[in-house]
Amino acid sequence: MGSLQVAKVLNNNVIIAYHPQHDEVVVIGKGIGFNRKPKDMIPLSSVEKLFILTKPEEQEQYKQLVPQVDEQLIEAMNDIIHHASNFGSGTLNEHIHIALTDHIAFAIKRHAQGLHIHNPFLYETRELYSEEYRMAEYAVGTIRQRLGVDLGEEEVGFIALHFHSALTNQHISEVRKYSKLLSDLVQVVEEKLDYEIPKDSLDYSRLITHLRFALERVRRGETDFGEGPLDDLLKREYPEMYALGWTLTKMMEVRLKKKVYPAEAGYLTIHLQRLAQRKEQGE
Repeated sequence: MGSLQVAKVLNNNVIIAYHPQHDEVVVIGKGIGFNRKPKDMIPLSSVEKLFILTKPEEQEQYKQLVPQVDEQLIEAMNDIIHHASNFGSGTLNEHIHIALTDHIAFAIKRHAQGLHIHNPFLYETRELYSEEYRMAEYAVGTIRQRLGVDLGEEEVGFIALHFHSALTNQHISEVRKYSKLLSDLVQVVEEKLDYEIPKDSLDYSRLITHLRFALERVRRGETDFGEGPLDDLLKREYPEMYALGWTLTKMMEVRLKKKVYPAEAGYLTIHLQRLAQRKEQGE
């Protein structure tokens, strides 16, 4: 399996080393740098938990980050990312080590200063990315346990977006844009219906799921499918909800800069009509 040769010890949990396949790498692992010195050899087989940053740009960014971050946090991040790697259904992009460590370090600093940032996408994030949300809950729990800092539930939502970014290889800004669009779509529905949908209700979960699938179809650019007899019927029977469905699809089209096919308005109409009926029954 080969060995690593230590080039430089950055702290107890991070070293720069020479790897038999990847040349110079940044190696992150619990206690990997403890009592090590340059030219020491470390058998790869003897290392239990280990991350290796192989991309030069990721290496450089992480080297710059490490001196600015508490060593306890680096150790906690090892466990957080290991847990996510084992728990998740996909492979995490190695940029998660830089992006998430930097994000949590700044969140801890804000917490110490008493600065609170409201997360407007918390409920949408929990519904959209349940797997990533559970990873983030573990992260916040680990930070609380190891560093004595409770970042709170709203921070769980922000961290979940970082995990989703790493799992899908999307930039965090793209993930945030997607979540913001979903939140805005829900707001338009609530304003049109004059109905604040309870966030813990099945109705809310259904709406989020339906909008999510619509957005995913648009994002993937699925094959064109035109209007059919059902769409004509829905236009006649439920004109207000069909118009709302059409408004939502136009929002998607503008914000995602992708074609949204007419049948999406029909699919949305069915769900919106059920939601409108639920509102009437509750009044």
